Amino acid sequence: MAIGLSTYAFFWRASPQVPQPLSLPQMLQQTAALGISLFQICDYPAIETWSDGQLSALRRQADELGITLELGTRGLATDHLRRYLHIAGMLDAKLIRSMLYSATLRPNEQQAFSLIETILPAFERQQVALCLETYEQVKSCLLMTIIQQHPSRYLGICLDPANCVAALELPEQVIENTASRVLNLHVKDFTFSRRDGWVGFTLAGCPLGEGLLDYDAMVARLRPVRQGINQIVEHWLPWQGNAEVTCQLEAAWTRHNIAFLQTKQNQEQQE
Repeated sequence: MAIGLSTYAFFWRASPQVPQPLSLPQMLQQTAALGISLFQICDYPAIETWSDGQLSALRRQADELGITLELGTRGLATDHLRRYLHIAGMLDAKLIRSMLYSATLRPNEQQAFSLIETILPAFERQQVALCLETYEQVKSCLLMTIIQQHPSRYLGICLDPANCVAALELPEQVIENTASRVLNLHVKDFTFSRRDGWVGFTLAGCPLGEGLLDYDAMVARLRPVRQGINQIVEHWLPWQGNAEVTCQLEAAWTRHNIAFLQTKQNQEQQE
């Protein structure tokens, strides 16, 4: 099991909201500087248009920095996933996270089954795992119903319990529903706070260990070290009013979460 960062750990620092957004190569450089050897390029559609030469250059950089790459996209459209398999081959990525729905395709259960059945042999031949993420638009039990129809070890779950809270699924319920097929973890903590005037709540991120995610219970159920499940750091950091403060806090959350996961990893290895 490795601890990794995602493009979502650089959400604001790589966004148009800041004067000088980080490029993908700069994100890799900062990841290596933190002593992290895994990076997931997740929901970064610009990479779909990169030439083979650009992809080769990124892989060379990752190799020089000692970083393993993973990919993330959305949807099950066959041509789209074939494009990502090509990108994965160029980057030597062995995992692609996706979601059941994309902006243009929302398959029902039977359609999702058929789409997976069509593309899964290509993933198996390339020995790349397809990991479908838990999120609020699809109940975890339905997602598992679809996945369980395909026993392949190259198809599984990218578990993010925080996402499903918006669909009134408790994190521990989602963890239990999906535990048998988890291949990848998106790790972020979260909390509710009252909105101004005490009218409703805001669900937002917070540093690991300070919110509602029972990380210890999740690890006890999944045993990521033993099972070889990579843990990818993400954030739900609200905009702090200006770029400098937001970027500084995002970087601080990243350092905190890395230290938190490293401590927990060491504890699990000693058990």
